[in-house]
Amino acid sequence: MSVRDSFVYQRCINPACGGTRSVLECEFTCPRCGDLLDVAYDWDCLPVPRSLREAGNGPTDAGHVSASRALLRRSGVWRFWSLLPFAPHEQILSIGEGQTLLLPADRVAEYVGLRPGRLHLQYEGLNPSGSFKDNGMTAAFTHARMVGARRAACASTGNTSASLALYAAASGQMRAVIFIGSGKIAFGKLAQALDHGALTLQIHGDFDDALERVRQAASRLSLYLVNSINPFRLEGQKTIIYRIVEALDGEPPDWVVVPAGNLGNLSAFGKAFLELRELGLIGRMPRLAAVNAAGADTLHRLWNEQGLRWRRGSWDRLRAESYFQELKRTQRKASTVASAIEINRPVNLPKALRSLEASEGVVCVVSDEEILEAKARIGSGGLGCEPASAASVAGARKLRQQGVISPDDSVVCVLTGHSLKDPNVTVACHGTDEHLFQEVLGRRGIGRIPSANPPVCVPNDLGQIITVIEARA
Repeated sequence: MSVRDSFVYQRCINPACGGTRSVLECEFTCPRCGDLLDVAYDWDCLPVPRSLREAGNGPTDAGHVSASRALLRRSGVWRFWSLLPFAPHEQILSIGEGQTLLLPADRVAEYVGLRPGRLHLQYEGLNPSGSFKDNGMTAAFTHARMVGARRAACASTGNTSASLALYAAASGQMRAVIFIGSGKIAFGKLAQALDHGALTLQIHGDFDDALERVRQAASRLSLYLVNSINPFRLEGQKTIIYRIVEALDGEPPDWVVVPAGNLGNLSAFGKAFLELRELGLIGRMPRLAAVNAAGADTLHRLWNEQGLRWRRGSWDRLRAESYFQELKRTQRKASTVASAIEINRPVNLPKALRSLEASEGVVCVVSDEEILEAKARIGSGGLGCEPASAASVAGARKLRQQGVISPDDSVVCVLTGHSLKDPNVTVACHGTDEHLFQEVLGRRGIGRIPSANPPVCVPNDLGQIITVIEARA
């Protein structure tokens, strides 16, 4: 066993189990009990930065920065290498991911019900593929290189497939295999997967069906699986939190609000805060708020209605499995305009429960109409995001109305993807094309939102054009 293998390993999330795997294995479940795994570090044997700012300065060597390490400093993921040191520098695959922004948003804060200066939006749409997934994909592909993988696979509602295809193409040596459900992917995301040369398999079923099949295929064909069951992918997603806290001068916000689909971000964020506190780099844990869409509300139902809790690893697996079996028996499928979180059976449920317990977190559910209204408010405030991203703002507003969040709390809402990921929804939401509206939104029972901004049809006459501009602009 190498020194690196000794200090970095995979560990079962169940504290009572203690099962481990080598960092060089790509079986992502515990060999003892079958639970999920974390990437774990023996921090007593590894160099620990004295501050988050020091960690974010990137890897250095004997007081100077080498050319290869200088490249890593341009990544918003790998400049925090000291907080996810599972990979040798020469194995890292980076294409400049993580150069994202934390922006104050007072116009959106007013909509949410917060005082000026208390709301920030973490905009992950600036990543190379247009979503937060690149933070995790750079880490997953780096691990894939470490184990010598040649084919990488995922099930996807869209963003994972786009990111996987991009990194496979950038690697120059790995082929991407993507499983999508029938009619369950936005064209903006599908276009990316096709353009980057991925083998795209569309199966009859939804995301949960696709995930089941890709896990089976990965086992049979030795495909490297990059869905968020992969703990190395979640290591990359931790860095979203590092950038948030760094941008706030090292002071964690009171709340981080995140859309909840397969629960990878919620899991990664909780792990990030726990490790930062363990290493003495933050003094307190912020609270995490997970936001489900009403048509894909598994976490809400299990957490709020059935009282499912982590309980230090003694969570009620039978309760969760009974719920999933009922979904299967009644053939209840996830259905929401927020396609990126259209997931009924989140693979990271236990890790998410752990994050919520550690942060005294909460879960809420919002309707598609609330998501689209929040999306329009975010857009008018200067940032364009896909519908699933807007669930964070819609959730923050609901939690503020319920009194869970106070008007003086500092709140960060994570915007997970760019608006061009799902342009059909945006155009249908704002436009005047009745056929498109019915096809994209009306068939879901969604009505017009108050903040719709339809184009104004005017004659080809300068006088009338000027009249409209003076009246409306």
